[in-house]
Amino acid sequence: MPHPSIDPFTPAVELAEAIRRKEVSPVEVADCYLDRIDALDPALNAFCHRADDDVRKAAAAAADSVARADSAEDLPPFLGVPLPIKDLLDVAGWPTSYGSAGAHRRPATASDLVVRRFVDAGFVLLGKTTTSEFGAVPFTESEALGVTRNPWAPDRSPGGSSSGAGVAVAAGMAPLAHAEDGGGSIRIPASCTGLVGLKATRGLVPRTTVVGEGLAVSGVVTRTVTDSAALLDVLACHDPGAWWSPPDRRTPYTATVRQGPPTGLRIGALTDSPVEGVPVDPACAAAVHATLRALESLGHHVVDARLPLPPTEELLGAFTTLWNCGAAGVPLADPDRIEPHNRALREAARSIDSWTYAEAVLTTQQLSRRIVEGFLAGFDLLVTPTMACLPPRIGAWRAGTDDDPLRALHNSYPMGVFTSVFNVTGQPAISLPLHHDDATGLPVGVQLVGAPWREDLLLQVSGTLEAALPWAGRRPALAVTG
Repeated sequence: MPHPSIDPFTPAVELAEAIRRKEVSPVEVADCYLDRIDALDPALNAFCHRADDDVRKAAAAAADSVARADSAEDLPPFLGVPLPIKDLLDVAGWPTSYGSAGAHRRPATASDLVVRRFVDAGFVLLGKTTTSEFGAVPFTESEALGVTRNPWAPDRSPGGSSSGAGVAVAAGMAPLAHAEDGGGSIRIPASCTGLVGLKATRGLVPRTTVVGEGLAVSGVVTRTVTDSAALLDVLACHDPGAWWSPPDRRTPYTATVRQGPPTGLRIGALTDSPVEGVPVDPACAAAVHATLRALESLGHHVVDARLPLPPTEELLGAFTTLWNCGAAGVPLADPDRIEPHNRALREAARSIDSWTYAEAVLTTQQLSRRIVEGFLAGFDLLVTPTMACLPPRIGAWRAGTDDDPLRALHNSYPMGVFTSVFNVTGQPAISLPLHHDDATGLPVGVQLVGAPWREDLLLQVSGTLEAALPWAGRRPALAVTG
């Protein structure tokens, strides 16, 4: 498994630069990560589809492009860098399981728009990573794909639904990984596995279709803020065929990170759960307080303004109506093999008429406006725990599910209460690995939330926190010794 010339934890931007400088070959890079998958994945289960021949063929083609290029500037920005795709998006020629035993496994005839952007940027697609069925819950423990485990503690969940993505990057089986976020599924696994996870503003990253009334966003999990900024430059481009899509930015996000943020920003804090009755682990609250102290030391002001959150039943009622329909459009071969909680969601969705659904869409828009207007009036950035809990133990979600399958979702509320609010509002939010719990040794993520379309400010502040509270040296012992 060892490849002395390649550190598998090298950030993607640095790996791309090394390839362009011909310090390392795309073939060597691909072999490094494929060997690590061979060695580590049997214990962790991050990958659900491997296509090693395709990987090596694409890496060889990238190596040939590097050899023939007159200048490194002529090459795509991430030529030869491996990147796996979450198994909710189509890749031409590969099956898409959607994490379900009931889904068709026919090879896709075309790649999703997001996948095509990755390929255009030069990435080598490194197989597909595990997800919960239809991305409906923040863990992957399923009939179809098995149990995906956290490299920091294999008896703990790595979060989800982008479970395999987080594990692949945290364990050094990929330099970064595609992920999707409809209620926290980029930020939750980033928190659980000690990574950076950015959910962009609604509409900034177009997909082939709008998913979940705009709740869901495509992105990546990475090790550094710079990698997250660079990948946003790849994904956030104007799409004239989309229902809504902003014009292209004039200044790349990577350039704004290097500039650094203004000082004197108004920083708000939220450490109480947005959903009544969900306790917040002291380690998660402590992570927020440590971050606030760091931000004050950097010249910002912590303010007392509160986020105007609606009553729990109002927010959950509208959100749940949309969430029930999350699997709409998934091609199924055997609906009877869908997991019990997703069968219950489908039944709930089918019991609601179109008028009620339209009212739920309207309600989420009204609630979103109320929250965002309060945000803009009160502060420039908001700091929260990414999750209300530490990474839960494998199987913790099962309590009570024999009697009520929907307990799988209710038991997961502590993982998603702080993230899902900002899928409703559509605001950009990022999870940063700023804290570790001393008692368990587990990562604890902190979420920063910005105003709509202010990914630039969010990334600038995140970059200064990365410098002030560095995390680059933290690696799971399993991934280092495995």
